Amino acid sequence: MAGNARGTTTAAPGHPERGVLVSIGALLLGMLLAALDQTIVSTALPTIVSDLGGLDHLSWVVTAYLLASTAATPLWGKLGDQYGRKKLFQIAVVIFLIGSALCGLAQDMPQLIAFRALQGLGGGGLIVLSMAIVGDLVPPRERGRYQGLFGAVFGTTSVLGPLLGGLFTEHLSWRWVFYVNLPVGAVALAVIAAVLHIPVRSRQHTIDYLGTFLIAAVATCLVLVASLGGTTWAWTSPRIIGLAVLGVVLAVAFVAVERRAAEPVLPLKLFRIRTFTLAAVISFVVGFAMFGAMTYLPTFLQVVQGVSPTMSGVHMLPTVAGILISSTVSGQIVSRTGRWKVFPVAGTAVTALGLLLLHRLDVDSSTAGMSASFLVFGLGLGLVMQVLVLIVQNAVRYEDLGVATSGATFFRSIGASFGVAVFGSVFAGRLGDRLSDVLRGQELPAGLGADALKSDPKIITELPAALRPPVVEAYATSLTDVFLYAAPVALLGFVLAWFLREDPLRGSVTAPDATQTLASNPVERSSYDEVCRALSVLGTREGRRQTYEKITARAGYDLLPAASWLLLRIRRHGWADPTALSEYSGVPLRVVITAARQVEGRHLALRRGHDLVLTEQGHEVAEKLAGAREESLAELLGDWWGPDRPTDLVRLVADLNAELCGSDAERSYEEPAPRPARRPRSVG
Repeated sequence: MAGNARGTTTAAPGHPERGVLVSIGALLLGMLLAALDQTIVSTALPTIVSDLGGLDHLSWVVTAYLLASTAATPLWGKLGDQYGRKKLFQIAVVIFLIGSALCGLAQDMPQLIAFRALQGLGGGGLIVLSMAIVGDLVPPRERGRYQGLFGAVFGTTSVLGPLLGGLFTEHLSWRWVFYVNLPVGAVALAVIAAVLHIPVRSRQHTIDYLGTFLIAAVATCLVLVASLGGTTWAWTSPRIIGLAVLGVVLAVAFVAVERRAAEPVLPLKLFRIRTFTLAAVISFVVGFAMFGAMTYLPTFLQVVQGVSPTMSGVHMLPTVAGILISSTVSGQIVSRTGRWKVFPVAGTAVTALGLLLLHRLDVDSSTAGMSASFLVFGLGLGLVMQVLVLIVQNAVRYEDLGVATSGATFFRSIGASFGVAVFGSVFAGRLGDRLSDVLRGQELPAGLGADALKSDPKIITELPAALRPPVVEAYATSLTDVFLYAAPVALLGFVLAWFLREDPLRGSVTAPDATQTLASNPVERSSYDEVCRALSVLGTREGRRQTYEKITARAGYDLLPAASWLLLRIRRHGWADPTALSEYSGVPLRVVITAARQVEGRHLALRRGHDLVLTEQGHEVAEKLAGAREESLAELLGDWWGPDRPTDLVRLVADLNAELCGSDAERSYEEPAPRPARRPRSVG
């Protein structure tokens, strides 16, 4: 049922290898759609605003998607557990495609915002369910590899999204930013319907619908206050005050509901853990800075610098490169050294520096200068993003691992929504004041006033030549002031990072994948899934020879690594033909023959025709080797492997031990013969 050492896919029982690969390909397409829609819209936004009008509402094109996907994510995960993930995944794809089609047909900004929210509802399901279905398709040993593929999709779309958004906008229409989802989604939907066959294992949940509604309502009220206050309505207006009061009342109600909920969407007990609370606030800061800046930088490039939508995507690449490089490097360093506190401290400081550099940009900034500023900003974000998830996972008990991870990423998502809204409010307010100052007393044709210029930046070209530079300068300073106001928020994260306590890392806490750091919506995985991914990554990283060297040393034997592997292989299947085993496992024949001679010479195995079977002493040695591997896996779990360890964790270690020690991703070349009956062991 498994793949071999040459990379053949391992399939869970009942899933043919080709079917698994095709199904995972379709799931990757679904993930691609949701990941792409986080980044593809940014470079199209200036053109969308020019076409539909309403610069004041630009931020809501992004925020509506973020809020909807954030609120829907926990519901998709639990509904999938109860009613079947395949069915729910298909529903999510359909909702996402309907939302995409309607976004492409939108005739004004309110329509586009509403349809983006619908798209976000489906997008949240695509991400959480595609990752969950992987667990249904492949055994624990392979989880890390395949979840790494899904993480790679996020890394790829971070680069391709802005470029594709610019290309579609410039050469087709901004509407194709949404229409492109339709054929890709249709293919994914058809393949999933035809190929994906997974059992429906109903797992009942007490779904916290009220808590989900309340936290979404609180976030919406806060974002509305941030985006409408000082622009659409005055800060002291009854509407803004009413929204603020409503947000506070809903927050109090949310706390009361969560205290009584059987399965709260955000367990309040987590906030008693200092590391979680600090990491949640810093995650909010990271989301605030990252998505706020990434949303408005293309507007600066297109309106102020005059670059095309496509080239604005190219100019954004240093930011994306900085995030990917520093997040990968920092995650690997932390996983291997166990030292992590320097990264959130340095990351928040570099992010604040990056925001100050972005504030210094103007009409005359060179491409090299802008690229350097973008790179510094990206490096700062990347240094802190990976580590925040990792330290939260390290700080909680096993049973809280899943909800703690989703909680930390939830605050990043809310920070992203809040950041985009605040950036938009500051930009719109500053731009209105500056345009009014520039145009005061000017004789202008009808339709070229301050309000018209705010709604459609493209009409700057219709202004008299003498007025164009000051109007462009008004846009430039209004946009770059946004970054100045964001810098203190990043500095707050820097101060808080110093209060994090650097506890030693558990061996099983590894660098999270990109789905946990680059996704706009929260991660929704169980504690079991998180540990499964981490141990799978560690097992893959070790390498076969190193694995068996450790097993042998821990068991107290001086066997060759290949001899230990051979003994465990015989233990699992009852026999082994060394020649055939070499052919199908990818292990060189000379290595297998040498191992076979050693186990025969030490009377650990004997010949029956071409096959080797274990002797009584061989059974004893193989059992100790298997036990040594199980002990080494358990050791990685630290205090999660306590006397009251949960049964699912015990099962996971047993399953991984069987895979790692038994077949080690080999393909069985024949149906294994029945294992010979074991004789009682001699004492001593």
